[in-house]
Amino acid sequence: MIQVHHLESSRSYRIIWLLEELGVEYEVITYRRDPSYAAPAALKQIHPLGKAPVLTDGNLTIAESGAIIEYLLDRYDSEHVWRPQTGQALLDYRYWLHFAEGSLMPLLVMRLVLGKVKEKPMPFFVRPIARKLVNGIDQLFIQARLTPQLNLIESWLARHPWFAGESISGADIQMELALQLAARRADLSGYPCIQAYLAKTAARPAHQLAQQKAA
Repeated sequence: MIQVHHLESSRSYRIIWLLEELGVEYEVITYRRDPSYAAPAALKQIHPLGKAPVLTDGNLTIAESGAIIEYLLDRYDSEHVWRPQTGQALLDYRYWLHFAEGSLMPLLVMRLVLGKVKEKPMPFFVRPIARKLVNGIDQLFIQARLTPQLNLIESWLARHPWFAGESISGADIQMELALQLAARRADLSGYPCIQAYLAKTAARPAHQLAQQKAA
């Protein structure tokens, strides 16, 4: 049986969602974060980096969200519902599948880490300096790169119902979680198409089941 090694509050939720959409039997093995919010050492017994998601299927062990999505579609999407096969739609699928983790997520993770710096205990005379430094990095580096990306996504969703065209695909599995995190760490009030997209994905029964199982 397929096993999803799922770390709470992590990217592995998207793999559960895809498996629900595919109707494939699977088991979720959940790992709790330690007090420092890091993954437990037990995950390193499954994959050397000790990160989630990791998927095992028989003797195979696959890590990285994009690689897992591609494996599942190669192996279990026999009717090619979840990945375009030719033309511009296939190119769009590949672009957004990699854009999620290659462009958008690094900025969101950086913002999360910098936010935690401001919360760390520190001498009172250091705190204003640290906050000024963090805020400067956030505005001059993160926000300066995040805004064009969100504008690009908003423009795309204004013209397409899904990231690979007319049908939901594995690219949406990748992008939806990144946009969920963007909604928590950025102001999306000026992005109605992104907000509508997140409402549309959240209404899918498989998405709701995945949320329950990931919790």
